[in-house]
Amino acid sequence: MADSSTQSIVIAAPPDRVAAVICDFRHYPEWTEAVKSVEVVEEYEDGYASQVRFVLDAGVMADEYTLAYGYAEDLSRIEWHLVAPSRMQKRQVGSYDLDDNGDGSCTVTYTLEVELSVGMLGMFRRKAEKMIMDTALKQLKGRVERSGAAQ
Repeated sequence: MADSSTQSIVIAAPPDRVAAVICDFRHYPEWTEAVKSVEVVEEYEDGYASQVRFVLDAGVMADEYTLAYGYAEDLSRIEWHLVAPSRMQKRQVGSYDLDDNGDGSCTVTYTLEVELSVGMLGMFRRKAEKMIMDTALKQLKGRVERSGAAQ
């Protein structure tokens, strides 16, 4: 059984800039430590990725999997789900919700639900989820804010 976890972070950038970094899958290995390679497998007619294959190596957890993506028209929500079970995951469903704070920043809410193929005690799974989400949000924030400083 998978449980959903949610965390939020404020990023000093407008939602469109945050969405641009999230949607730039090919560059994930540059700023996401655990992601070793990314391949955009399919795209929608508008050029946004519809399916993306990831190779992940987070030490104790290494996996290869493909996610299918969907987008709100204004990119205020980017969501995904696992296309097929992988070596480590039976199921993954997630989303980023981008809320404009009206002051040049936005709040990014990351929701993730993962059902692993391997058994893991609940307290260890929750600790791992928290660490994964904390790291993902901090790395996203760093990438967006660094890219904004370069403009």
